[in-house]
Amino acid sequence: MENWITSFMEQFGYIGIALIIALENVFPPIPSEIVLPFGGFMTTYTSLTVFWVIVAATIGSVVGAVILYGVGLLLDVERLEKIVDRWGHILRIKKEDIHKADAWFDKYGYWTVLFCRMIPLVRSLISIPAGMSNMKFGLFLVYTTIGTLIWNTILVLVGATLGSNWHEITDFIGVYSNFAYAIIAIAGIAFLIWFFRRNKKAK
Repeated sequence: MENWITSFMEQFGYIGIALIIALENVFPPIPSEIVLPFGGFMTTYTSLTVFWVIVAATIGSVVGAVILYGVGLLLDVERLEKIVDRWGHILRIKKEDIHKADAWFDKYGYWTVLFCRMIPLVRSLISIPAGMSNMKFGLFLVYTTIGTLIWNTILVLVGATLGSNWHEITDFIGVYSNFAYAIIAIAGIAFLIWFFRRNKKAK
């Protein structure tokens, strides 16, 4: 996959970068930690510039995020309520739980979108709950663009700095990703413990 990605980027330049990054957002297994540093490296031996590589990557990221936001809109709260009506007794979830989660995302969702745009894999998927909670589209775009711009700028600049050694960044990103996933897993476990304890007390 890596050879195909780099060849596509070399052949189509800025447009190729934007398309690959848009696809990376919709299809997370395509790693941005390869696309962005290689895009930075390309600025050392082609006519591409760091500024426009960052712009192209950011446009592609935002387009991909908007697509997943649209998916989230299709899976709105009303649809989840219908699922809970049918399967809630098995899942041990009530409509009130959905409304509380939706209210939480309404309150903290913008910052969640901003910071999650800088975490591999999660940076793509966070757009779905944003759409599900009907986050204001304009603010979603603003926070998505800011988080994306920070992530893209760092990786493109690192790729341009490392040059032909751009691959070295992938090891660091791997460690960073594992650390981020561990924190998310701990937070998820803590939430589940709290959720089941609360339900137990309610009974």
